[in-house]
Order: sequence, then C-alpha cells, then structure tokens
Amino acid sequence: MTEALLQMRGITKTFPGVKALDDVNLTVRRGEIHAICGENGAGKSTLMKVLSGVYGHGTYTGEILFEGEPCHFGGIRDSERRGIVIIHQELALIPYLSIAENIFLGNERVGRGLIDWNRTNADAAALLDRVGLHENPVTPAMDIGVGKQQLVEIAKALSKEVRLLILDEPTAALNDEDSAHLLDLLRGLRDQGITCVIISHKLNEIEAIADSTTILRDGRTIETLDMHVPGGVSEDRIIAGMVGRDLEHRFPPHTPSIGEEVLRIEDWTVHSPTQHGRRVVSGASPTLRAGEIVGLAGLMGAGRTELAMSVFGRAYGVGISGQVYKNGKPIALRTVEEAIEHGIAYATEDRKRYGLNLIEDIQRNVSGAALSKLANRGWVDDNREFQVAENFRGSLNIKAPGVATTTGTLSGGNQQKVVLAKWIFTDPDVLILDEPTRGIDVGAKYEIYTIINQLADQGKAILVISSELPELLGICDRIYALSAGRITGSVERAEFSPERLMHFMTRNKE
Repeated sequence: MTEALLQMRGITKTFPGVKALDDVNLTVRRGEIHAICGENGAGKSTLMKVLSGVYGHGTYTGEILFEGEPCHFGGIRDSERRGIVIIHQELALIPYLSIAENIFLGNERVGRGLIDWNRTNADAAALLDRVGLHENPVTPAMDIGVGKQQLVEIAKALSKEVRLLILDEPTAALNDEDSAHLLDLLRGLRDQGITCVIISHKLNEIEAIADSTTILRDGRTIETLDMHVPGGVSEDRIIAGMVGRDLEHRFPPHTPSIGEEVLRIEDWTVHSPTQHGRRVVSGASPTLRAGEIVGLAGLMGAGRTELAMSVFGRAYGVGISGQVYKNGKPIALRTVEEAIEHGIAYATEDRKRYGLNLIEDIQRNVSGAALSKLANRGWVDDNREFQVAENFRGSLNIKAPGVATTTGTLSGGNQQKVVLAKWIFTDPDVLILDEPTRGIDVGAKYEIYTIINQLADQGKAILVISSELPELLGICDRIYALSAGRITGSVERAEFSPERLMHFMTRNKE
C-alpha cells in the first residue's frame, strides 16, 4: 500500500457552544485523490481549515503529520511552505488584477527590488498552459468566467510548488463542461504526483474520480472507503454513511392534487441587457396550476433563469413583451413590488449574493420581503417579527440556536430554508424556485423536497428550475424543456425519462 502523505489524528475543534470536530482521524496516501463527504455541518471545511492553518495550532487539539513529521501551522503561509495549498469554495481572485498578478500575488517575481513583468507573464503563461487555460496572462480576472477562474486558482497553487492540493466544492458553480475539464485536470495532477483532497456534494463526481473517500458525520469520522474495491462504491453506499441510514428513496413520496390554472404566460420574449438585439427568451408560453410542481429543464444558456427573473417584476432583461395572466385575468408585473403584490415569489439561484443578507440575523432575513405585514403606523413590530421567524425556524427545521443567529454562519441547507421562509411569509400563490438545492447535501435536499411538497399541498403553484435532471424527474408533476430561449417540449410525469427530456433540451426550435 502507498505510504501516507498526511495523517490527522484526534482532531477536535470547538467553537462557542458547538463542537465542530470531535476526535477526527484522516489518512491521505501519497499520489491519490481523496474525497471528503458529509452533510452540511459535518465538519468537512473546518477540518481542512485546521490542516491549512486557517485555524492555527493551539486553537484545536490533536496532531497533524505531514510526510511523517509533526506540523504546527500558525497560519496559511506556514502550510503553504510545506506545499499544502487550499482553494476555498469562494474564489479569492482580485477582479481588477490580471491573471498573472493574481497567480503571483504575495509570491511576486522580483528582480533588483522591482517586479519583473516579463518573467511574471512568461511564468504565468507556462502555468496556464499546464492547467489547460488558453488566456492571455494580462487579461483581468473579472473578464473570464467562473470555470476559468477556478483554473487560475489551481495555477496559483502550482506556482507555490504544491504537494497536497485541497479543493472545497470546486465544481459547485461550474457547468457540466467546465466540471468535466476540472476533473480531468485533477487526474492529470495525480499522475504528476500531486496529491489532492476534494470536498464535494456531487457524489457522481466522487464516484468517478476518487481513490478513497472519508465520510464525516456530526463532526466525527465514520469510515474511509476504498473506491477501487471490486464492483466499486455506489452513491447509495456513500449516502448511507453520510446520513446514518439507508435512503431507499432520495425523494419523498407525493401524491399531487392539481387544481385550476393559476398562472399563464403568453408569447413571452426577453432581450439581453448587454448584447443588443439578442433574444434570451423567445415566445415562451408556460402555464402553472394550483398544487402542481412544474420543472424547467435546459442546458446552460437555455434561458431558464432569464425567463424566471423577467417574469418576476422584470428583474432581468430589456425589450420584454408578452402577457401574464393570473387566475385568468391579465396582470402587470413591471416591478418586483408588483410581482409580490400579485402573489408571485422568486427564490434566486444565488442565495448568498441576492437571496440573503448574510451579516443580518435570521429574523430580519425572514421578514425582509414582507415588512408591511408586520408594520403598524410605519414601525415594524419586533415582537411579531420575532414570533414569525421563530415559527418558521420550527416548522422548516432551521438548525440554529435562535432567530438572532447571523445567517452567514448557517450551513448551506439551513440558509436555503431561510430563503424559503422569507418567500413563504409573503404568502405567494406562485413560487419560483431557481436551483433550490444547489450546494447542499442529500439529507438537506430531502428536507427541501418535503417542504416543496407541503407548499404544493397548500395549493401553491410551483416552478422549479434545476440543472439536475434526476431532481426534476424525482419531484415534478410536469416538466418544460427550454432550448436557446424557446420552450421545445412539455412532458407529463407518465412520460418522464432523461432521454426524452434531453431530446427536447437539445432541439434548436419547437
């Protein structure tokens, strides 16, 4: 068996009132890709922050051995000197600096006391070539997409002569093509002798790339699986370790009770606000009925989010045309306020940027979209606001000490529940959920699906946008397929299949 490059023994890390890690053990072999799995709050990111020196020696108990030697990292620079580099889920590039400047920030190429720009750009170009990114090193980081920014982060790690590369949810914000390229790159780095640790909720990717997988649950090590055993290790096997039980069904059972039409959109067309003349939605005419969960499927760039945001008070797009009918009557949706007044809610795909105020508490986030319901003569009733938030904390099982907890400290799944609480409080008739389970674990997903079913049972019409076809197939009653801004097909539950949906999603016209 290959020797251990890294050993973490008996790691315990406590925050005020919370034991985040409890006697955790981790062994990573030299030259492997080692995955770490667990539900939100299991301690995955905390463990990696201990390893990388974000939480320095003395703030935890236990020991770290790297190449057989005890390590006492006081900060990130200490771990990087040993060749341990972490790439966090939230990328740390400075948008106004060039790619080359970002790669060598804090590690500048200097000659005679000045930055040697020729050497900087040449060395950056060599690193970009190594990660398969064909961009000019002087290009500002803000001018490239998220997938390319992830590659710049890896190039930056390679510039530090990385020996152990840690990636926290590296494909969470990437499309399928960029994700596949990144996974191929990690395989190539492994072949070059670079050991990788990857934290991910995407179990299919872990099944495809990992050599070993360690499962954490409630801050403790549950087991480490050899992914190359005869027959391999299935996603269901990993899930059983993550949640502590077998999940016979990843989706809660649901029998719909579908009523009359609630929302009808006719000939909806939206133009891009940045590319003059480009239609991002063209002649779309979907309908939603009471108690119905409708999916919206499409490949990247199909126009799913653009359709949803444009309907929600024209929050996106220019040159919008078409008509929206609510309960058979035409309505105007010129602003977000008008959309909310007409009983339409939209939970964004980017909860951290647009869905929540992360530095505010749960109570204020829940009430934010419907303060008028709590106001008396222009003043918000704090007691009523507290009671509303507390009721949602209980009914949605938001795991937090209280509603005064800062929302940014919650796990992804619990943040998503706060987003749902905010919009449920507006008492909508139509609820649009854009990627409602992005970046959360399978246990929290099940809870979100249950909440969606409950909302449908209350008679609400629900539109779910998701990049995961199995998710749409598992929870929806009907699915629209979108391709190049056009609705190319509508599939009823009895006719669901991935192949049928993909056929519509790749069509160029109706």
